Amino acid sequence: MRFRYLRYAAIAAAMVFAASAHAVQYHEVNAAASQISFTFSQFGSRVYGTFGKFAGTLDFDTQNPAAAHATLRIELASIDAGSSDANTELQKAPWFDTEHYPVGTFESTSVKALGDNRYLFTGDLTLKALTRKVQVQVELKAESGIGVFVGEFALNRGDFEIGAGEWADGVVSKDINIRFRIVAPEQNRR
Repeated sequence: MRFRYLRYAAIAAAMVFAASAHAVQYHEVNAAASQISFTFSQFGSRVYGTFGKFAGTLDFDTQNPAAAHATLRIELASIDAGSSDANTELQKAPWFDTEHYPVGTFESTSVKALGDNRYLFTGDLTLKALTRKVQVQVELKAESGIGVFVGEFALNRGDFEIGAGEWADGVVSKDINIRFRIVAPEQNRR
């Protein structure tokens, strides 16, 4: 009986050790290796662009994703929509109005584990002083000591008064597809 108890205790200890050995924390965002891009339709053609300057913070523990927190600050004037004319237009008042609102922000309010390294981040997205709650499914891909958080969501530009005036009539698609790839090194392996 005693031998059986010791064997079960050893198996349980091994399982706890194995589970904790895979626990990883991510705290630093490598903005240079990360990317935020977007696509939309204009006159029926697909347009691709990126934001070149942004900074993020991350507090993510794979053992406790519900306690995770993430923020992102995007310099909206760093937009690149494929041409200097488009970039200039998108910084004007009907679009991002970067003179008055130079930064867009996202701050998570909750994170829910969905299984298979997928998570649902809920948070507040603020553009042009308008804040809306958004939900984003994110997949964590671990690659050689690096965590890569990838996800996408559709932004309704009308929710943020982006593309107002003459642009509101459907020349540009109502939904803008936002994609991101946030890179963070593993830290504090347990």
